[in-house]
Amino acid sequence: MATTGSNALHLTPEILAAAQGSKAWPFEEARKILKRYEGKDWPETILFETGYGPSGLPHIGTFGEVARTTMVRHAFRILTEDQVPTKLLCFSDDMDGMRKIPDNVPDRSALEPYLHMPLTVVPNPFGGDFTSFGDHNNAMLCRFLDAFRFDYEFASAAEYYKSGKLDAILKRVAERYDDIMAIMLPTLGEERRATYSPFLPISPKSGRVLYVPMKKVDAENATITFDDEDGEETTLSVTGGKVKLQWKPDFGARWAALGVDFEMFGKDHGPNMGVYDAICEALGGRAPEHFVYELFLDENGQKISKSKGNGLTIDEWLTYAPTESLALYMFQRPRQAKKLYFDVIPRAVDEYYQFLAAYPRQDWKERLGNPVWHIHDGNPPQVDLPVSFALLLNLVSASNAHDKAVLWGFISRHAEGVTPESHPELDRLVGYAIRYFDDFVKPSKVFRAPDEDERTALAALSERLGTLPAGADGEAIQNAALDVARGIERYQDHKKQSPTGGPGVSVTFFQMIYQVLIGQERGPRFGSFAALYGIDNTRALIDKALKGKLK
Repeated sequence: MATTGSNALHLTPEILAAAQGSKAWPFEEARKILKRYEGKDWPETILFETGYGPSGLPHIGTFGEVARTTMVRHAFRILTEDQVPTKLLCFSDDMDGMRKIPDNVPDRSALEPYLHMPLTVVPNPFGGDFTSFGDHNNAMLCRFLDAFRFDYEFASAAEYYKSGKLDAILKRVAERYDDIMAIMLPTLGEERRATYSPFLPISPKSGRVLYVPMKKVDAENATITFDDEDGEETTLSVTGGKVKLQWKPDFGARWAALGVDFEMFGKDHGPNMGVYDAICEALGGRAPEHFVYELFLDENGQKISKSKGNGLTIDEWLTYAPTESLALYMFQRPRQAKKLYFDVIPRAVDEYYQFLAAYPRQDWKERLGNPVWHIHDGNPPQVDLPVSFALLLNLVSASNAHDKAVLWGFISRHAEGVTPESHPELDRLVGYAIRYFDDFVKPSKVFRAPDEDERTALAALSERLGTLPAGADGEAIQNAALDVARGIERYQDHKKQSPTGGPGVSVTFFQMIYQVLIGQERGPRFGSFAALYGIDNTRALIDKALKGKLK
């Protein structure tokens, strides 16, 4: 995936005109920022921000924010003809207290003594070079962003608090404490209102983040007074990393302190958006432009959670598919809830290459609506992909191939001159297909025996394939299969019409083929599969099924 950095954009009048009228969502969001400064001078830098809570292992939904925000940033650069500097800040709330122990850490009991301590103090349960849980998860975030080659600046809340970068806004929170409380208290239950404070002191004795009421807030001296866990009255400065802000005030205060212009977040933050905005404005800032996206769900329709570890991880997706397919999944329908689990990967891969193949044929209006334009910062690569990922998966399934050489034997016979050297992108997909099949398709394969009608249909199909020349293409094979199905009452669809005027063919014919021959419920176009696998090999597969050797 390309990035939005300092590279010069090659803008033509056609691109600029198409951008002005583009209905692609990144352009629509970028226009909000244009309107934000309508009639005003541009600031030194337009600041895009994404937030990350490193309370658990990062999941793909977290990083979707970065991919999507980068797309809006690129659209903004186009609309301003790259005349306004921009920056993407990825802010990690690693000073947050560990309120519960994640389910997916190696030894949960080892972390129990560190409950409610800042994440940058909690020991790293995964071992390695990172000293704390927060540092480890921050590193995972950065590794992913670097793998995508994003142009970003990482920010650690712990570093910002301790270095004094937030001191000015923390003093302002103390000065406008009553204003902040007036915003927050109506949003809280009666019991919570009695003890609430936007300041969370860090106990100088236990090191824990404390949720305690304030006995005094001294704006002049920028201090707070409270009772520590042992009951001793304690006074701390609000500066220098001795306190942090509750998460809702933290949102608004950070926006005011840094001058954030754009931030997107998930639907679960939607009800609090007005609170964030009001706090930002109470502190003298201007709330950023927002984009609220729908949440990612696991295969059971449950919200993906960092602490539960449900759904896909970054490494899991990238083990079985190229990064561009993940970027496509992030681009498509961001305001629609989508399931994020292993079954979505093959379709995302093939859709990415379909969009890529369509791009050169499109005019600029269509191109700026094509996901690959946004994924690659306006410079999609040219890729020749003679075989789809779905076909590769079925080829692995039918051939039981476990190494690239076997698959390339089929591919090279099917497409003359196509080799791993001439088509490195296809070679990359071959490796992904083998891994995906071995881990997810093979364990769930269930071959079923054909009934008598199906045996008759398969025998007829094999006989018809035997009449075709060895080099018959996918279209010829598909037509031959259709001819066989039209002659069998069971597979005639009288609601459809064939090219010759007779009944069409029911989809159950091809479903039967894949269930019996491949052990799967569905597959790609049969003609394309048989052409790639080879007519003789396909007939041999049918023979095995009829003899019960597959089941």
